Amino acid sequence: MPVHTSRGSQGNQGRGVGPGLALVSAVAFGGSGVAAKPLIQAGLDPLHVVWLRVAGAALVMLPFAVRHRALVRGRPVLLAGFGLLAVAGVQACYFAAISRIPVGVALLVEYLAPALVLGWVRFVQRRPVTRAAAVGVVLAVGGLACVVEVWSGLGFDALGLLLALGAACCQVGYFVLSDHGGDAGEQAPDPLGVIAYGLLAGAAVLTAVTRPWRMDWSVVAGTARMNGAQVPAFVLLAWIVLVATVLAYVTGVLSVRRLSPPVAGVVACLEAVIATVLAWVLLGEHLSAPQLLGGAVVLVGAFIAQSSAPAKGAAEPVASGGGERELPARETAA
Repeated sequence: MPVHTSRGSQGNQGRGVGPGLALVSAVAFGGSGVAAKPLIQAGLDPLHVVWLRVAGAALVMLPFAVRHRALVRGRPVLLAGFGLLAVAGVQACYFAAISRIPVGVALLVEYLAPALVLGWVRFVQRRPVTRAAAVGVVLAVGGLACVVEVWSGLGFDALGLLLALGAACCQVGYFVLSDHGGDAGEQAPDPLGVIAYGLLAGAAVLTAVTRPWRMDWSVVAGTARMNGAQVPAFVLLAWIVLVATVLAYVTGVLSVRRLSPPVAGVVACLEAVIATVLAWVLLGEHLSAPQLLGGAVVLVGAFIAQSSAPAKGAAEPVASGGGERELPARETAA
């Protein structure tokens, strides 16, 4: 049943806490590549790094799965969807894509997800979106093209592009499923329980796909080179599991519930900027002038969308160019 809320403390909390959580999530997700690249260069297969990431995070979140075991009976479709799309699907499609097309191109295609989220909200859920939120998406995607320097790799592979688009679609599932039931008050599925079971489901799928028993476990016990320095591999792995996965998913899901899928999706575009800056600082991968300019454009787009779009559950006018009217009751994301 739709829940009607007025502009008040909930809206203010969404505008204050929500963007902060989204930013923390973007920083946490953005740091995954910087930690994973040395492990891959040390000899681990990219998909094995993904499996270690998801399986390790699933073990960390296991107590929450036990605590919220009623979700298995009450929300089996949600849990399975979150595990298949938001966890296994995004990771597997992205790493498969970058094996066939340039990383920058794959990243740009994946981060078309905010635009796809707006399309989901507008045409599937049939809810209005603000013009400024749409402008923010356009700016963020355009800036992202500069950040990843999409023009530097034009040898497109059809299957690689389809895999990258698959990662984008799975990321839409992440935002939509994270928002599932967020307006249901105390009846909403607990986000920690959803994440815990999503990670368990994702780990099970990735185990079948990656066959980790063939992994070179000696790499995990050794060291990896990061910008000339030797770093224990287990330290990098701990960062990937605890920060880039557990913290990233928890803050990401909570931010979506306090904001909205479109706005949180645009803020998530900052992940590409953050990943590029961290690679510059920690891996010695320098930024070019177009990348710096693109990063600024992404920031502007995220700010416009966040500052203009209604907070979660707030009854605000739609930026339609006409008179003010209230938003219709918000439907639960499917």
